[in-house]
Amino acid sequence: MAEQSFDVVVIGGGPGGYIAAIRAAQLGLATACIDDGSRSDGKPAPGGTCTNVGCIPSKALLQSSENFELAGHAFADHGIGVAGLTIDVAKMLARKDKVVAQNNDGILYLFKKNAIAYFHGRGAFAGRDGERWRIAVDGPGAGSLSARHVIVATGSSPRALPGTPFDNLRVLDNAGALSIPEVPKRLGVVGAGVIGLEMGSVWRRLGAEVTILEALPTLLPAADEAIAKEARKAFTRQGLAMHFGVSIGAVRVGEDRVDVEYKDAAGAAQSAGFDRLIVSIGRVPTTAGLNGDGVGLKLDSRGFVEVDADCRTNLPGVWAIGDVVRGPMLAHKAEEEGVAVAERIAGQHGHVDFNTVPWVIYTSPEIAWVGETEQHLKAAGTAYRAGSFPFSANGRARALGDTSGFVKILADAADDRILGMHVIGPMASELIAEGVVAMEFGAASEDLARICHAHPSLSEATKEAALAVDKRTLNL
Repeated sequence: MAEQSFDVVVIGGGPGGYIAAIRAAQLGLATACIDDGSRSDGKPAPGGTCTNVGCIPSKALLQSSENFELAGHAFADHGIGVAGLTIDVAKMLARKDKVVAQNNDGILYLFKKNAIAYFHGRGAFAGRDGERWRIAVDGPGAGSLSARHVIVATGSSPRALPGTPFDNLRVLDNAGALSIPEVPKRLGVVGAGVIGLEMGSVWRRLGAEVTILEALPTLLPAADEAIAKEARKAFTRQGLAMHFGVSIGAVRVGEDRVDVEYKDAAGAAQSAGFDRLIVSIGRVPTTAGLNGDGVGLKLDSRGFVEVDADCRTNLPGVWAIGDVVRGPMLAHKAEEEGVAVAERIAGQHGHVDFNTVPWVIYTSPEIAWVGETEQHLKAAGTAYRAGSFPFSANGRARALGDTSGFVKILADAADDRILGMHVIGPMASELIAEGVVAMEFGAASEDLARICHAHPSLSEATKEAALAVDKRTLNL
């Protein structure tokens, strides 16, 4: 097959990769994207972990399980009676798969719309001729490509417990956690991070007894302490059993159960048996199969592709973005890096500010934050003022029947510039965007306090939190 020539070849079609390809094509660059994602029927499934076994399917299951819980426990307050409530797990999973397929097809449509050449397979470096890189594609869309610029966007893979590989029957990674065929009676979760909390919440709502084992001494240490404490109280009330400061010992996988030995925070030996065990102890960069060694692509001590502040690798014309490089492993961070790199290749000045990348956990209550936490400001000796407002005093939250949590804003004591915003409560994932915009424009808490917010709306809690920075809330 004759070699096909491009300006840019993107290896990986996840959020960072496909967005980088689209932006490059928009800028007039001849662009190709290589991705090996496949559906069960062999059809292409671009979108990476996020679309196929991460962000998108987990949100579909979270929505389904929340609907089930609302029908069983909250509808009665609205005068709605539900008799004989049941859950059809197979249908729920089928809906999840349909949502994923719609997103796969949407990405393929965007490739076609933007005249991006899509190759279904695994891409690897095959060498360099002058100023052009040769890329080999192995798979259904096999071929030989060349390009002046290559963007590595190969993502990450789940980290397994030492000595306990994933079988996705009893010991599950994120993909297995999204495809449990029936509600387990006893579900164990190792790791109280985003994946552990979200997947634990899904199956707890559907009736599983969920136990979370976390090595760290506290819940969500990266979040603001007040948010983490509120989250722990909420999850405990819901029935999630959480143990912190745990050291995992032997894990024995049987035909129909998994037994876990561990030491608790006091060092006492404990054991627990589960029908299934979800392991969510982090992710590792995916570089296998790239032939990076063959072309001298430099990795850091943790296995990430080493890049500078602009996502350039040590190789001329080779860039890397997303989970395979330093920084938060978040889909939207990867997207922003993809856009920025495409613009840099085109001679523009792409920019990504990690301090304004929002974090979201789609549990109930939702959790979201951006910028600095109060404990970080204290440790740094930064003078600040803080304001909080509870959803229990918000009219829209009362009407929704969800008054858990609060909004918190941190502002510089000297110039009132917003340093961070933290939300736990209804629609936190949407509310946090106002904090991101405010911080990107260097807004002061007074700016948010002076902006007219619609009434009644959840966003009024943001305005009131900004007013609280100056100790002048109106509805509390």
